[in-house]
Amino acid sequence: MAAPVGAQARKLLRDLALRPPLLAARSQVVQLTSRRWLNLQEYQSKKLMSDNGVKVQRFFVADTASEALEAAKRLNAKEIVLKAQILAGGRGKGVFSSGLKGGVHLTKDPKVVGQLAKQMIGYNLATKQTPKEGVKVKKVMVAEALDISRETYLAILMDRSCNGPVLVGSPQGGVDIEEVAASNPELIFKEQIDIIEGIKDSQAQQMAENLGFLGPLKNQAADQIKKLYNLFLKIDATQVEVNPFGETPEGQVVCFDAKINFDDNAEFRQKDIFAMDDKSENEPIENEAARYDLKYIGLDGNIACFVNGAGLAMATCDIIFLNGGKPANFLDLGGGVKESQVYQAFKLLTADPKVEAILVNIFGGIVNCAIIANGITKACRELELKVPLVVRLEGTNVHEAQNILSNSGLPITSAVDLEDAAKKAVASVAKK
Repeated sequence: MAAPVGAQARKLLRDLALRPPLLAARSQVVQLTSRRWLNLQEYQSKKLMSDNGVKVQRFFVADTASEALEAAKRLNAKEIVLKAQILAGGRGKGVFSSGLKGGVHLTKDPKVVGQLAKQMIGYNLATKQTPKEGVKVKKVMVAEALDISRETYLAILMDRSCNGPVLVGSPQGGVDIEEVAASNPELIFKEQIDIIEGIKDSQAQQMAENLGFLGPLKNQAADQIKKLYNLFLKIDATQVEVNPFGETPEGQVVCFDAKINFDDNAEFRQKDIFAMDDKSENEPIENEAARYDLKYIGLDGNIACFVNGAGLAMATCDIIFLNGGKPANFLDLGGGVKESQVYQAFKLLTADPKVEAILVNIFGGIVNCAIIANGITKACRELELKVPLVVRLEGTNVHEAQNILSNSGLPITSAVDLEDAAKKAVASVAKK
């Protein structure tokens, strides 16, 4: 039997979570951030790091093949790495619509950089994480290729269990850290940082030693760790993950590859960073949903899920699956919902030709169920809803909401709980 569809979304969203699973075997527990995530390309993250004193490879960004060639010449490096800039992983093994294989290439000849860029820019790159047709490459990163004599892992993250930032490191880098945690937990090191006092020199030195840096490299690594922590605070990050955090044969400590997650609640004071958000690779419906502060993730089924809260969304997806159905999406209203958002949510859901039924599952804590009910009835009338609608409401003003729905004269099927709602939604599709 296939894995529950909720697990598909869980995989899509794994990188959004604050990551206690770093310190244990990968968990099946759902972990989601509170709203749409910020997407930065690799070169943008590296520029943030470089601007804050963190050691990264020298690089340039190019929009055309001729710019890539000029960048390669300007680098004047022994070896050059050319990387297609898309948000999906697996670029190295991807295939371009031009026929070129691989979104990451090494060469010592600047002319080859220009030739390769000509087959990258403007063409779609398909990887294991993109749609089948791939994603169009608009930029490439032309960087100095450095040899790595040793790879380690370093992350700074907000850990709920510690109520603050934590340093996590391992002398085994360049691999999936969850696998290291599962097979060799003794190689995972953790340093809790006092958010008021900040990182201490002794903590940075201890982590550098735990990562296996010796002699002058130990001080160099400790300095980089402190700079990464300062960056973490300055940009309101929830996670800065460097893998590999490596050393070169020439005796340099370098952040070779990094991923940064941001606190979306800090957007008001990180306007320059959020202005870099790359929405071009999102599905149009995701961008449209974001305009109304809705969170949307498309799946491949035919029952639309309309919920409030990411955890409830995952539970709804899974229970539909367990009752023999397949979710078409989940759409999360969040907390401070307005009637107009409910209308826009229905508009988005009914625009999807795959949707054959809609399941509304709302638990009204902050959310007022009566607002939801009014939004539902307005949407049903104005959009002339053509698919079965099953509604389960619970919580604040639920009785008023139920009266609004039952007195509307609309063909709305009410459910007493989530199990009942899922069974009725699945059955409504099966009747077609």
